[in-house]
Amino acid sequence: MKPRRVVRRLAPLLFLLLAAACSPDNPAPPPASDRSSLGLDPVSFADLPGWNEDRAAEVLPALKRSCDRLLRLPTDRSIGHDGIAGTAADWYAPCAAAARVAPGDDAGARALFETHFLPWQVSESGRAEGLITGYFEPEIAGSRQRGGRFTVPVLGRPNDLVTVDLGRFRPDWRGEQIVGRVEANRLMPYPSRAEIEAGAVDGRAPVLAWTDDPVAFAIMQIQGSGRIRFQDGSLLRFGVAASNGHKFVGLGALLRDEGVLDSTSGSMAGIRAWLKGHPDRAPALMARNPRYIFYALNPGEGPLGTEGVPLTPLRSVAVDPRFLPLGAPLWLDTTDPDGRPLRRLVMAQDTGAAIKGAVRADLFWGGGEAAFLEAGRMKNPGRLILFLPQQRSPRLALDSARP
Repeated sequence: MKPRRVVRRLAPLLFLLLAAACSPDNPAPPPASDRSSLGLDPVSFADLPGWNEDRAAEVLPALKRSCDRLLRLPTDRSIGHDGIAGTAADWYAPCAAAARVAPGDDAGARALFETHFLPWQVSESGRAEGLITGYFEPEIAGSRQRGGRFTVPVLGRPNDLVTVDLGRFRPDWRGEQIVGRVEANRLMPYPSRAEIEAGAVDGRAPVLAWTDDPVAFAIMQIQGSGRIRFQDGSLLRFGVAASNGHKFVGLGALLRDEGVLDSTSGSMAGIRAWLKGHPDRAPALMARNPRYIFYALNPGEGPLGTEGVPLTPLRSVAVDPRFLPLGAPLWLDTTDPDGRPLRRLVMAQDTGAAIKGAVRADLFWGGGEAAFLEAGRMKNPGRLILFLPQQRSPRLALDSARP
């Protein structure tokens, strides 16, 4: 039978009827969502370019971290928007099987996916090709006290910042949130980057550290998490505690609008070089990105993604959770910064302000300068294949109000 195209505008009732009658050979479509531009087509593992060439066992540590989180959830908790990935109970068998695969056993890892998951080609408005970019964990110099060249504060979450989950007020706003602070009994937008840097949150946000490089700190804010190397050689890792809720504006786009960078010199390395080479113009330009990140100490073994688990270099990606469920495996089919095929198993474990759309992913390259150079050049077309458990609950867990 020719595979049937699955478009997300199908009614939830249709899913419930089909799920009861379908088997892994005739898989049930994931449940419907108001994200009607998302399409999912059933494909076979034989359709995945490079499937037998990937070192599949390398994804197991990342998969097990996501499993640890999923298995702590209530058994009927929906996974993904509108339960696209079933409920937490549907992940018990795949996660138990993952725990039994020996480290380095690539064949065993592939067998795990072929036995417990079904692959779905992701598309948006009929387009299966999207944009794949890269990000990394910066390391910047810092001091525990202000003094000398260390004058740029690394701020923690302010005590007056309020995050509102709009889905608690209207079901059709599920997944949306706003950030602000209460002024005269009214919720008002939180100050912008320029206002924060001018002192708008002084006394309200703890200073966690001081750094000496506003350009490096701006890049750390774009990436999210980061490490600070202190003068005594010690190192602390910081994760995102909150943002000010403003829309992200990319520095590359601002520089291109100014006519100082073209599309060929707009890598992160090129942006950094221009900003450092123009200290008279850089502060005002960086302030035009109104989004600001507040931090918290991360004592873990790696930067934490939005899912709440440490990220794994070249095996973790950021996605748009309005379309793709956090904690789900994906097959990434793209090219690396030098144009070579980059096809591998990855885990959806993070999100990003600039990561919008169904066929959109940001590949985590790790930490340090080498990762910076690779991630900064990563901007290539690619495809995403979503892996969902073979057995998914035929009902939706209506638990959006749960904390």
